[in-house]
Amino acid sequence: MQLVVGLGNPGGEYRHTRHNIGMMVLDEMLGSSMGWKSKFKADYMQTTVKGEKTLFLKPLTFMNLSGESVRPCMDFFKVDIQDILIIHDELDLPFGTAMFKQGGGLAGHNGLKSIAQLLGTQDFKRLRLGIGRPQHGDVSSYVLGKFSGDEGIALGQYLQGGEQALNIFIQDGFTKAAEQYNKKSFI
Repeated sequence: MQLVVGLGNPGGEYRHTRHNIGMMVLDEMLGSSMGWKSKFKADYMQTTVKGEKTLFLKPLTFMNLSGESVRPCMDFFKVDIQDILIIHDELDLPFGTAMFKQGGGLAGHNGLKSIAQLLGTQDFKRLRLGIGRPQHGDVSSYVLGKFSGDEGIALGQYLQGGEQALNIFIQDGFTKAAEQYNKKSFI
């Protein structure tokens, strides 16, 4: 069984912010309201793809407490760490760029820090979705800000690209997805 986690913050004020792009990809793929159940301080959904059960999780904790949702879900469904994929925003990739990665540093991402702390390892798979770095101002305001201008216009296309990358991961596995989506730009 695979567990795919789309990171973000709960509440309408954060819905279309850069930090919520992980959740936004899951909503693009699965819809935002149909079939989701509430448990583990999260919304979750279970489907079967090619005979393999896949769980999708959207933590409803704030970003810096994401592990409090991921760990109980993982334990309840007996998901191994190697079968987890975390979808998150990435400052170190340009907007519109996706990249799969296994393990590595956390680059100051509070959601990843929380997950790593509660899993006891940083060696989990990730789908990094580039949001770029702010040209001025602080990082916190930037990641909690909404997509604007050209980014806002291209966001739908970017989310569709994220959905395609996620489908490749689910259907063909991490290695194939990582080969196809290594700093791939969708815009």
